[in-house]
Amino acid sequence: MALRAAVAPPAGPRLTPPWYRRFRPPPEASGERPARPGREGRSRPGAGSSAMAASPSDLRRAGNEEFRRGQYGPAAELYTRALELLEAAGEAAAEERSVLLANRAACHLKDGACSLCVADCDRALDLVPFGIKPLLRRAAAYEALERYPQAYVDYKTVLQVDCSVQAAHDGVNRMTKALLEKDGVNWRQKLPPIPTVPISAQTRWSAPSAGAPGANTPPATAPQREPDKAAANTERARTLKEEGNELVKKGNHKKAVEKYSESLKLNQECATYTNRALCYLTLKQYKEAVEDCTEALRLDPKNVKALYRRAQALKELEDYKSSIADIKSLLKTEPKNTAALRLLQELNRA
Repeated sequence: MALRAAVAPPAGPRLTPPWYRRFRPPPEASGERPARPGREGRSRPGAGSSAMAASPSDLRRAGNEEFRRGQYGPAAELYTRALELLEAAGEAAAEERSVLLANRAACHLKDGACSLCVADCDRALDLVPFGIKPLLRRAAAYEALERYPQAYVDYKTVLQVDCSVQAAHDGVNRMTKALLEKDGVNWRQKLPPIPTVPISAQTRWSAPSAGAPGANTPPATAPQREPDKAAANTERARTLKEEGNELVKKGNHKKAVEKYSESLKLNQECATYTNRALCYLTLKQYKEAVEDCTEALRLDPKNVKALYRRAQALKELEDYKSSIADIKSLLKTEPKNTAALRLLQELNRA
Protein backbone atom coordinates (compact mmCIF):
# COMPACT_ATOMS: atom_id res chain seq x y z
CA MET A 1 0.00 0.00 0.00
CA ALA A 2 1.32 3.45 -0.90
CA LEU A 3 2.45 5.71 1.86
CA ARG A 4 0.80 9.11 2.08
CA ALA A 5 0.72 11.76 4.75
CA ALA A 6 -2.13 11.01 7.15
CA VAL A 7 -3.31 14.59 7.18
CA ALA A 8 -3.50 16.64 4.00
CA PRO A 9 -3.59 20.35 4.87
CA PRO A 10 -4.58 22.80 2.15
CA ALA A 11 -1.99 23.21 -0.56
CA GLY A 12 0.53 26.51 -2.27
CA PRO A 13 13.38 33.32 -11.85
CA ARG A 14 15.67 31.17 -12.54
CA LEU A 15 18.46 31.53 -15.11
CA THR A 16 18.56 28.94 -17.85
CA PRO A 17 22.13 28.60 -19.12
CA PRO A 18 23.09 26.99 -22.42
CA TRP A 19 22.57 23.30 -21.87
CA TYR A 20 25.60 21.17 -22.36
CA ARG A 21 23.46 18.82 -24.45
CA ARG A 22 19.97 18.85 -25.93
CA PHE A 23 18.16 15.72 -26.95
CA ARG A 24 15.81 15.33 -29.86
CA PRO A 25 12.75 13.04 -29.81
CA PRO A 26 12.62 10.29 -32.42
CA PRO A 27 12.08 11.83 -35.87
CA GLU A 28 8.64 11.33 -37.33
CA ALA A 29 8.07 9.17 -40.34
CA SER A 30 7.78 12.26 -42.52
CA GLY A 31 11.25 13.30 -41.53
CA GLU A 32 9.98 16.65 -40.26
CA ARG A 33 11.35 18.17 -37.12
CA PRO A 34 9.04 18.39 -34.09
CA ALA A 35 7.04 21.61 -34.02
CA ARG A 36 7.81 22.53 -30.37
CA PRO A 37 11.24 24.13 -29.92
CA GLY A 38 11.41 22.91 -26.31
CA ARG A 39 11.36 19.31 -27.53
CA GLU A 40 13.96 19.84 -30.26
CA GLY A 41 17.59 19.10 -29.61
CA ARG A 42 20.91 19.64 -31.21
CA SER A 43 22.95 16.88 -32.71
CA ARG A 44 25.99 15.69 -30.86
CA PRO A 45 29.11 17.72 -31.49
CA GLY A 46 30.90 16.17 -34.40
CA ALA A 47 27.96 13.97 -35.35
CA GLY A 48 26.92 15.98 -38.39
CA SER A 49 23.20 16.50 -38.81
CA SER A 50 22.09 13.05 -37.61
CA ALA A 51 19.63 13.19 -34.71
CA MET A 52 19.85 11.10 -31.59
CA ALA A 53 16.78 9.67 -29.84
CA ALA A 54 17.26 10.18 -26.13
CA SER A 55 16.60 7.26 -23.82
CA PRO A 56 15.32 7.72 -20.25
CA SER A 57 18.83 6.90 -19.02
CA ASP A 58 20.33 9.58 -21.28
CA LEU A 59 17.85 12.14 -20.00
CA ARG A 60 18.41 11.15 -16.41
CA ARG A 61 22.17 11.50 -16.74
CA ALA A 62 21.69 14.89 -18.37
CA GLY A 63 19.38 15.88 -15.51
CA ASN A 64 22.02 14.80 -13.01
CA GLU A 65 24.58 17.01 -14.73
CA GLU A 66 22.25 20.01 -14.65
CA PHE A 67 21.54 19.35 -10.97
CA ARG A 68 25.27 19.24 -10.19
CA ARG A 69 25.64 22.62 -11.89
CA GLY A 70 22.83 24.06 -9.76
CA GLN A 71 20.43 24.37 -12.71
CA TYR A 72 17.41 22.84 -11.02
CA GLY A 73 14.80 24.01 -13.54
CA PRO A 74 16.53 22.41 -16.55
CA ALA A 75 17.22 19.29 -14.46
CA ALA A 76 13.54 18.99 -13.56
CA GLU A 77 12.59 19.33 -17.24
CA LEU A 78 14.94 16.52 -18.22
CA TYR A 79 13.60 14.26 -15.48
CA THR A 80 10.08 15.07 -16.70
CA ARG A 81 10.96 14.05 -20.24
CA ALA A 82 12.46 10.78 -18.97
CA LEU A 83 9.26 10.11 -17.04
CA GLU A 84 7.17 10.73 -20.14
CA LEU A 85 9.19 8.13 -22.05
CA LEU A 86 8.67 5.60 -19.26
CA GLU A 87 4.91 6.05 -18.94
CA ALA A 88 4.20 3.39 -21.56
CA ALA A 89 6.35 0.85 -19.70
CA GLY A 90 3.83 0.54 -16.85
CA GLU A 91 4.62 -1.35 -13.65
CA ALA A 92 7.84 -2.78 -15.12
CA ALA A 93 9.41 0.67 -14.83
CA ALA A 94 7.91 1.52 -11.43
CA GLU A 95 11.23 1.66 -9.58
CA GLU A 96 12.94 3.78 -12.22
CA ARG A 97 9.97 6.15 -12.34
CA SER A 98 10.08 6.42 -8.56
CA VAL A 99 13.77 7.43 -8.70
CA LEU A 100 13.05 10.07 -11.35
CA LEU A 101 10.16 11.49 -9.33
CA ALA A 102 12.34 11.64 -6.22
CA ASN A 103 15.05 13.43 -8.20
CA ARG A 104 12.58 15.92 -9.62
CA ALA A 105 11.29 16.45 -6.07
CA ALA A 106 14.85 17.38 -5.05
CA CYS A 107 14.83 20.04 -7.79
CA HIS A 108 11.53 21.44 -6.54
CA LEU A 109 12.86 21.49 -2.98
CA LYS A 110 15.95 23.42 -4.03
CA ASP A 111 13.76 25.91 -5.90
CA GLY A 112 11.49 26.36 -2.88
CA ALA A 113 8.49 24.78 -4.63
CA CYS A 114 7.66 22.69 -1.60
CA SER A 115 4.11 21.76 -2.59
CA LEU A 116 5.38 20.37 -5.91
CA CYS A 117 8.06 18.48 -3.99
CA VAL A 118 5.41 16.87 -1.78
CA ALA A 119 3.33 15.90 -4.82
CA ASP A 120 6.29 14.21 -6.55
CA CYS A 121 7.29 12.37 -3.37
CA ASP A 122 3.71 11.15 -2.97
CA ARG A 123 3.85 9.68 -6.49
CA ALA A 124 7.29 8.16 -5.90
CA LEU A 125 6.01 6.47 -2.74
CA ASP A 126 2.93 5.23 -4.56
CA LEU A 127 5.24 3.39 -6.96
CA VAL A 128 7.78 2.15 -4.39
CA PRO A 129 6.48 2.47 -0.81
CA PHE A 130 8.81 3.46 2.04
CA GLY A 131 11.60 4.83 -0.16
CA ILE A 132 14.08 6.68 2.04
CA LYS A 133 14.88 9.53 -0.35
CA PRO A 134 11.30 10.55 -1.17
CA LEU A 135 10.41 10.27 2.52
CA LEU A 136 13.30 12.54 3.51
CA ARG A 137 12.53 15.07 0.79
CA ARG A 138 8.85 15.12 1.62
CA ALA A 139 9.73 15.61 5.29
CA ALA A 140 11.99 18.53 4.38
CA ALA A 141 9.23 20.07 2.25
CA TYR A 142 6.67 19.67 5.04
CA GLU A 143 9.13 21.27 7.45
CA ALA A 144 9.64 24.23 5.11
CA LEU A 145 5.84 24.60 4.89
CA GLU A 146 5.69 24.48 8.72
CA ARG A 147 3.60 21.31 8.57
CA TYR A 148 5.57 19.86 11.44
CA PRO A 149 3.35 16.88 12.37
CA GLN A 150 3.59 15.48 8.84
CA ALA A 151 7.36 16.10 8.77
CA TYR A 152 7.76 14.31 12.11
CA VAL A 153 5.84 11.27 10.79
CA ASP A 154 8.02 11.02 7.68
CA TYR A 155 11.28 11.37 9.64
CA LYS A 156 10.11 8.66 12.08
CA THR A 157 9.13 6.42 9.17
CA VAL A 158 12.62 6.75 7.67
CA LEU A 159 14.12 5.59 10.97
CA GLN A 160 11.95 2.47 10.85
CA VAL A 161 13.41 1.69 7.43
CA ASP A 162 17.00 2.52 8.42
CA CYS A 163 17.78 3.69 11.95
CA SER A 164 21.25 4.90 10.90
CA VAL A 165 20.03 7.85 8.80
CA GLN A 166 21.38 10.86 10.69
CA ALA A 167 19.29 13.38 8.74
CA ALA A 168 16.15 11.65 10.03
CA HIS A 169 17.40 11.70 13.63
CA ASP A 170 18.16 15.42 13.30
CA GLY A 171 14.74 16.01 11.75
CA VAL A 172 12.95 14.21 14.56
CA ASN A 173 14.80 16.34 17.12
CA ARG A 174 13.89 19.57 15.33
CA MET A 175 10.26 18.58 14.91
CA THR A 176 9.99 17.49 18.54
CA LYS A 177 11.23 20.90 19.64
CA ALA A 178 8.94 22.75 17.24
CA LEU A 179 5.86 20.72 18.16
CA LEU A 180 6.55 21.06 21.87
CA GLU A 181 6.72 24.84 21.49
CA LYS A 182 3.59 24.90 19.33
CA ASP A 183 1.29 22.38 21.03
CA GLY A 184 2.74 21.94 24.52
CA VAL A 185 3.41 18.72 26.39
CA ASN A 186 0.49 16.92 24.73
CA TRP A 187 1.83 17.44 21.20
CA ARG A 188 2.04 13.70 20.51
CA GLN A 189 -1.72 13.37 20.83
CA LYS A 190 -2.15 15.61 17.77
CA LEU A 191 0.14 13.62 15.48
CA PRO A 192 -1.14 11.71 12.45
CA PRO A 193 -0.67 7.93 12.74
CA ILE A 194 2.88 6.75 12.09
CA PRO A 195 2.78 3.84 9.62
CA THR A 196 4.38 0.53 10.50
CA VAL A 197 7.09 -0.35 8.01
CA PRO A 198 6.97 -4.04 7.01
CA ILE A 199 10.11 -6.14 7.26
CA SER A 200 10.08 -6.56 3.48
CA ALA A 201 10.54 -2.82 3.00
CA GLN A 202 13.40 -2.73 5.50
CA THR A 203 15.06 -5.57 3.63
CA ARG A 204 14.54 -3.90 0.27
CA TRP A 205 16.38 -0.74 1.26
CA SER A 206 19.16 -2.40 3.27
CA ALA A 207 22.58 -2.60 1.64
CA PRO A 208 23.00 -5.83 -0.41
CA SER A 209 25.78 -8.22 0.48
CA ALA A 210 28.81 -8.37 -1.76
CA GLY A 211 28.14 -10.13 -5.02
CA ALA A 212 24.39 -10.15 -4.60
CA PRO A 213 23.07 -9.34 -8.06
CA GLY A 214 19.47 -8.32 -8.42
CA ALA A 215 19.20 -6.86 -4.93
CA ASN A 216 16.29 -4.44 -4.65
CA THR A 217 18.35 -1.27 -4.57
CA PRO A 218 17.73 1.81 -6.68
CA PRO A 219 19.03 1.46 -10.26
CA ALA A 220 22.79 1.68 -10.63
CA THR A 221 22.46 4.67 -12.95
CA ALA A 222 20.24 6.57 -10.51
CA PRO A 223 21.87 9.78 -9.23
CA GLN A 224 23.39 9.18 -5.82
CA ARG A 225 25.62 12.18 -5.06
CA GLU A 226 23.34 15.00 -6.16
CA PRO A 227 20.63 14.41 -3.52
CA ASP A 228 23.34 14.02 -0.86
CA LYS A 229 24.73 17.44 -1.76
CA ALA A 230 21.24 18.91 -1.75
CA ALA A 231 20.59 17.39 1.66
CA ALA A 232 23.86 18.85 2.97
CA ASN A 233 22.91 22.31 1.72
CA THR A 234 19.44 21.99 3.22
CA GLU A 235 20.91 20.89 6.55
CA ARG A 236 23.37 23.81 6.55
CA ALA A 237 20.50 26.18 5.75
CA ARG A 238 18.53 24.85 8.72
CA THR A 239 21.53 25.28 11.02
CA LEU A 240 21.89 28.91 9.93
CA LYS A 241 18.17 29.47 10.45
CA GLU A 242 18.35 28.05 13.96
CA GLU A 243 21.34 30.28 14.71
CA GLY A 244 19.25 33.21 13.52
CA ASN A 245 16.39 32.10 15.79
CA GLU A 246 18.71 32.09 18.79
CA LEU A 247 19.91 35.61 17.94
CA VAL A 248 16.30 36.79 17.75
CA LYS A 249 15.68 35.42 21.26
CA LYS A 250 18.66 37.47 22.43
CA GLY A 251 17.31 40.58 20.73
CA ASN A 252 20.09 40.78 18.15
CA HIS A 253 17.84 41.20 15.10
CA LYS A 254 20.48 42.75 12.86
CA LYS A 255 22.80 39.77 13.24
CA ALA A 256 19.85 37.41 12.86
CA VAL A 257 19.08 38.98 9.46
CA GLU A 258 22.60 38.04 8.34
CA LYS A 259 22.08 34.41 9.39
CA TYR A 260 18.69 34.17 7.70
CA SER A 261 20.14 35.71 4.53
CA GLU A 262 22.93 33.12 4.46
CA SER A 263 20.36 30.38 4.97
CA LEU A 264 18.18 31.61 2.11
CA LYS A 265 21.13 31.48 -0.28
CA LEU A 266 21.25 27.73 0.31
CA ASN A 267 17.55 26.96 0.60
CA GLN A 268 14.47 29.11 0.02
CA GLU A 269 12.26 28.22 2.95
CA CYS A 270 9.00 29.91 3.87
CA ALA A 271 9.77 30.01 7.60
CA THR A 272 13.14 31.67 7.00
CA TYR A 273 11.50 34.44 5.00
CA THR A 274 8.88 35.05 7.70
CA ASN A 275 11.55 35.03 10.40
CA ARG A 276 13.66 37.58 8.55
CA ALA A 277 10.51 39.65 7.97
CA LEU A 278 9.98 39.73 11.74
CA CYS A 279 13.50 41.10 12.15
CA TYR A 280 12.88 43.73 9.49
CA LEU A 281 9.69 44.80 11.31
CA THR A 282 11.65 45.21 14.53
CA LEU A 283 14.34 47.17 12.68
CA LYS A 284 11.61 49.32 11.03
CA GLN A 285 12.68 48.21 7.56
CA TYR A 286 9.09 47.84 6.43
CA LYS A 287 9.63 47.59 2.67
CA GLU A 288 12.06 44.71 3.18
CA ALA A 289 9.53 43.04 5.50
CA VAL A 290 6.87 43.28 2.80
CA GLU A 291 9.23 41.76 0.23
CA ASP A 292 10.09 38.81 2.47
CA CYS A 293 6.47 38.10 3.31
CA THR A 294 5.61 38.22 -0.38
CA GLU A 295 8.31 35.65 -1.10
CA ALA A 296 7.00 33.45 1.73
CA LEU A 297 3.48 33.67 0.29
CA ARG A 298 4.80 32.68 -3.12
CA LEU A 299 5.94 29.44 -1.49
CA ASP A 300 2.89 29.01 0.75
CA PRO A 301 -0.05 31.25 -0.28
CA LYS A 302 -1.98 30.71 2.97
CA ASN A 303 0.88 31.16 5.43
CA VAL A 304 -0.59 32.92 8.45
CA LYS A 305 2.66 34.46 9.71
CA ALA A 306 3.48 35.90 6.28
CA LEU A 307 0.01 37.42 5.90
CA TYR A 308 0.05 38.90 9.40
CA ARG A 309 3.55 40.34 9.19
CA ARG A 310 2.98 41.79 5.75
CA ALA A 311 -0.21 43.40 7.06
CA GLN A 312 1.82 44.90 9.93
CA ALA A 313 4.45 46.26 7.55
CA LEU A 314 1.85 47.65 5.15
CA LYS A 315 0.11 49.39 8.05
CA GLU A 316 3.37 51.12 8.96
CA LEU A 317 3.75 52.14 5.30
CA GLU A 318 0.19 53.54 5.50
CA ASP A 319 -1.06 51.18 2.81
CA TYR A 320 -4.17 50.45 4.83
CA LYS A 321 -6.20 48.94 1.99
CA SER A 322 -3.60 46.27 1.24
CA SER A 323 -3.07 45.64 4.94
CA ILE A 324 -6.80 45.03 5.47
CA ALA A 325 -6.83 42.67 2.47
CA ASP A 326 -4.06 40.57 4.01
CA ILE A 327 -5.81 40.39 7.37
CA LYS A 328 -9.08 39.33 5.73
CA SER A 329 -7.21 36.59 3.83
CA LEU A 330 -5.67 35.43 7.09
CA LEU A 331 -9.05 35.34 8.84
CA LYS A 332 -10.41 33.02 6.15
CA THR A 333 -7.87 30.46 7.37
CA GLU A 334 -8.03 31.30 11.09
CA PRO A 335 -11.29 33.16 11.83
CA LYS A 336 -10.54 33.38 15.56
CA ASN A 337 -6.98 34.66 15.34
CA THR A 338 -7.07 37.29 18.09
CA ALA A 339 -3.97 39.19 16.95
CA ALA A 340 -5.39 39.51 13.44
CA LEU A 341 -8.80 40.63 14.73
CA ARG A 342 -7.13 43.24 16.90
CA LEU A 343 -5.05 44.55 13.99
CA LEU A 344 -8.15 44.70 11.80
CA GLN A 345 -9.87 46.89 14.39
CA GLU A 346 -6.85 49.21 14.44
CA LEU A 347 -6.87 49.40 10.63
CA ASN A 348 -10.57 50.19 10.51
CA ARG A 349 -9.95 53.12 12.84
CA ALA A 350 -6.97 54.38 10.83
